[in-house]
Amino acid sequence: MPLSEHEQRLFEQIERSLAEDPKFASAVRASDPRFHARRRLLVAAGVIIAGLALLVYGAVIKTPPLAVAGFVVMLASAAFAVQSHRRAQSPDLHVVGGTASRRRSRGRSGGRRPGLIDRLEDRWRQRPEGHR
Repeated sequence: MPLSEHEQRLFEQIERSLAEDPKFASAVRASDPRFHARRRLLVAAGVIIAGLALLVYGAVIKTPPLAVAGFVVMLASAAFAVQSHRRAQSPDLHVVGGTASRRRSRGRSGGRRPGLIDRLEDRWRQRPEGHR
């Protein structure tokens, strides 16, 4: 439901006053989901490098279980990085410079192409009234 003009002005005024508070702004930035996702990506990159080192070390000393363990560590860390990246790209409320902004999404699918269920629901809503 869209906000009325009065509510929108009040919301913008509250947003500006909160953005001017440096203590609040630093607390909000620390809880920014993109900050945590970026940190998880960096950790995942470090673990991928460690897994690669383990894989190479296991191959050099001719210990296949150690090399396989390094590969598994790399694979798991890459999956974690992809999941973190997807979570960072979600269209939820994000903090930008101390103010909140909501990304526009197309439909219920969050900006992605509509899935089968979304298309069927749209067709159901757009059907002629006489066909029930």
